[in-house]
Amino acid sequence: VKKLQREGNLDAIVDRNLNNSFDRQEVEMMMQIALLCTQGSPEDRPSMSEVVRMLEGEGLAERWEEWQQVEVTRREDYERMQQRFDWGEDSIYNQDAIELSAGR
Repeated sequence: VKKLQREGNLDAIVDRNLNNSFDRQEVEMMMQIALLCTQGSPEDRPSMSEVVRMLEGEGLAERWEEWQQVEVTRREDYERMQQRFDWGEDSIYNQDAIELSAGR
C-alpha cells in the first residue's frame, strides 16, 4: 500500500465495484490514516483520539508530514544498508588470489 500510495495509484486499492464513484481526496486521507495506524512500532502509531481528530480533518497534515520525513530516512537507511550488503557480498566472491609468505 505504501508503494501504491507513493505512486498515486489509488485505483489499485479502491474496490472496483465502486466504478470510480469515490472521492479521491477522501481515499487519500483514509490511506494516510491507515498507514499511520499500521506502523511497525506501536509507539509511533496515533492514539484513537488522534485518529478521530484526523478523520474530522484536524492534525493529519502535520502528522503525515512527520511520517513522510521518517519514512524517507528509513528508505535511505535501507538503501545504504543494501549497498553495504551488496558490496560485502561482492568482496567475498571476487577476491583476488594473494601470495602467501613463506613458512617461518
